[in-house]
Amino acid sequence: MTDMPNWEGFMIPTLKVMSDGIIRHWREFQPLVADQVQLTDEQRKEMLPSGSALKYENRIGWGVSFLTNVGALRRPKRGHYQITDAGKQLIELFPNGAKERDIKALGADPSSPIREYVATTTRKTSESATTAPTEESSMTPTEQVQSGIERIHDEIAVELLARLQDKDPGFFEQAVVDLLLSMGYGGTTGAGSVTQLSNDGGIDGVIDQDILGLNRVYIQAKRYQDGNTVGRPDLQAFVGALSGKADSGVFITTSRFSDGARTYAENVPTRIILIDGKRLTSLMIRYGVGVQVKETYKVIEIDEDFFA
Repeated sequence: MTDMPNWEGFMIPTLKVMSDGIIRHWREFQPLVADQVQLTDEQRKEMLPSGSALKYENRIGWGVSFLTNVGALRRPKRGHYQITDAGKQLIELFPNGAKERDIKALGADPSSPIREYVATTTRKTSESATTAPTEESSMTPTEQVQSGIERIHDEIAVELLARLQDKDPGFFEQAVVDLLLSMGYGGTTGAGSVTQLSNDGGIDGVIDQDILGLNRVYIQAKRYQDGNTVGRPDLQAFVGALSGKADSGVFITTSRFSDGARTYAENVPTRIILIDGKRLTSLMIRYGVGVQVKETYKVIEIDEDFFA
């Protein structure tokens, strides 16, 4: 019996199953991928050590997340996937299988239909996006666990951003108010709300730091797609809306800020905190907004006091 492929080994078989262009739910195509790689009945029943999921489904899921991140698959609706032209090209380039580093290398080429892999972790390493990841054998078990958690957060951050961009502006405005409240703004007696008035002057949300509302945080929320950058005029309008109300505010977007916008925010007398899509999803994960804990793992060590 051959070993079950790792998550990378499931990527090209998944694309081959989806190569007909049909939109399928992940529960529909996972057994087809298992057929494609000729998993045995025993392998199809194998569970993760935690017993929380089938091992082959978990590995396919990792592959699908990566392929969606780089644009080889698209998610037209929740839980459903469809191959893209970039995905079909990967089948042609790597008919016998591809490694993560191979696909990342394509994403680094501006002329390639493969998108550059988006990672949100800020931990710096000496490796570039195109180099091979550290082999598990060179990592301690604790390092492997921490690396795996970081990888999960990266994948969730990408999906979080896509979900926020797909929702209506009102949903996004409420989401950022919920985030700031979860971060502790509003204190124990304050409150936050989305501005409902049509003449809100560009202010999308307000958080009262105290019960009387004497100290307030004003929010501007722009639900933009990735290519729509927040520019200096957007910040100037927000600063104008704050005039006479406050000397600071928070501007949050699902996309990013132009260099001109950042320069303006750094030099204008009104203090403006900028939160782009990358930082936004990082904060949502950190403070548990829009996400929930699926599993908890305990790392144990010897209790030296017991043996003292």
